[in-house]
Amino acid sequence: MTKVLLSVHVLAAIVVIGPITVAASLFPRHARQAAASAAAPGEPGEGRDAWIAAFLHRICRGYAVAGIAVPVFGIATGAQLGVLTDAWLIASLVLTAIAAAVLVLAIVPGQRRMLRPAGGAGAHTAADDAAGDAADDGGARSAAARLSMLTGAFNLLWAVVVVLMIVRPGSTTGA
Repeated sequence: MTKVLLSVHVLAAIVVIGPITVAASLFPRHARQAAASAAAPGEPGEGRDAWIAAFLHRICRGYAVAGIAVPVFGIATGAQLGVLTDAWLIASLVLTAIAAAVLVLAIVPGQRRMLRPAGGAGAHTAADDAAGDAADDGGARSAAARLSMLTGAFNLLWAVVVVLMIVRPGSTTGA
């Protein structure tokens, strides 16, 4: 049973967390380009970046829910192995919780805010756009930079968790 739980845990991590890290990493570039093309209408491929950014946001949102499977199967595997109180597993769980909080409380809402001016329900009027193009472009750049930083931290947290899962410092189950 342990091998099945471990297999599901690893597959869930690869299939669910991998797409989130890629989609979240690509989102700021496309959202920034969508905001820039909204400020300069008539350019070729004008709506492409907005569509891509919206698609990447849907991936992050949907896979965040499915990502719950990773720690659930990880805890089940740890219980089967009898390592739930090992420091490496506790540290991995804490880092996983922090990564989930960064995703749900900062990255996904930040993406949602960046999508609004790109043509969603809260789009600006033509007069607003004419008055604030320079401010919007600067705002889009700073929002994209902040999202890039948050996504980098999210990805780094997952990289540390992977290393802890492989190295298992102090583990008595062998490495």
